[in-house]
Amino acid sequence: MIKKLMLYIYIKKAPYSYGENLDIERRIDYDADGNPIGIELLCVSTGVNTDNLPYKTEVEKLLGDRGIKIYAQN
Repeated sequence: MIKKLMLYIYIKKAPYSYGENLDIERRIDYDADGNPIGIELLCVSTGVNTDNLPYKTEVEKLLGDRGIKIYAQN
């Protein structure tokens, strides 16, 4: 059985203004001032590419603490 899980990481409580898709499995949501407010990660059961994510170190720790594989393209 293949698990395809989604994870949303809340960074800051602020109204959503726009989002940026980094690829088909990663999206960053922003407030009106261009500050990241959340990170959407899809298919986390297969691992997460943390390249270009805001707060990369903190995100990697959170993923690692939950046993989610971390990999980088660069």
